[in-house]
Amino acid sequence: MSDGIHHRAVMLGIRKTLVGVLTEPHDYKADDRPVFVILNSGIIHRVGHHRMYVTLARALAGAGYQALRFDLSGVGDSDSRGDALSPLEAALADVREVVDWLVTTREARRIILVGLCSGADHSLVYAISDPRICGLVLLDPSIPPTRWFYVRELLHHLTRPQAWINLVTGRGSWSTRLHRAIGLAYDNSRERHSLDLSDPAIRLFLQNAYQRSMDLGMKCLAVFTSGMPHQHNYRRQILDAFPTVPFTGRLQLEYFSGCDHVFTSENDRKRLFGILLAWVEATIFDRQGGAEANPRGVVHPESLDYVSYEV
Repeated sequence: MSDGIHHRAVMLGIRKTLVGVLTEPHDYKADDRPVFVILNSGIIHRVGHHRMYVTLARALAGAGYQALRFDLSGVGDSDSRGDALSPLEAALADVREVVDWLVTTREARRIILVGLCSGADHSLVYAISDPRICGLVLLDPSIPPTRWFYVRELLHHLTRPQAWINLVTGRGSWSTRLHRAIGLAYDNSRERHSLDLSDPAIRLFLQNAYQRSMDLGMKCLAVFTSGMPHQHNYRRQILDAFPTVPFTGRLQLEYFSGCDHVFTSENDRKRLFGILLAWVEATIFDRQGGAEANPRGVVHPESLDYVSYEV
């Protein structure tokens, strides 16, 4: 314990195979304040990129909140699961067991899930199946492309000499998209191992997930960076991608121009943490825990189980 903050290693889950660290004020007492659960980003250990999740947990504890960061099964220090669940189903099952532990042992009443990249996607998918989740902090979640996304991407590429070379030689993401659009042969090895967010099934799934989260009264802080230009390249893309979802009054949207995907800059992290703390202090979380999570989770596209996230 230092600076009034206590860190405690914990073994979580039914089989006690999930390794986590609970960070809290040394005089913490259970109340109505939400507890933060920080998910892995891809295969990155629970400390996060450049210890980002360690410093985030400390910032939250310094403001009076509990924060639990843990490793999903098969990631970091957590053992692999012994069942036959798919990767996505396994991740959702792990989150459910962690939330169960917080409710039963720490008297948590409300939970906020925090995730970057794949962690953001897992947070969204899980949250709509569990009434104990009251909020989401989504950092660079998966968002389908829009017309304005393609316009901005085209304008950007037209100003780069290398883009013209890639077009002629058939290399690069923009060249691949153009070759595919006009029916020319191209190397699709990368596509076979990544999530095609332009796929109508994926788009519909994400739209339904956001629609469901808003219908349930979920409060969401979504932060996008300019470090994922192949996926999103402007602030309003999530609103344009899902125009029928009632985000008004439930979503706080932020865009960090000049920031990389993992918030490497100390200034970007300070800004992020400040926004997050201001958001949680100003937000009234309507959802109240008590009901149990749906053990079946949610129906999801089979292709989501094979996504290869770039982190």
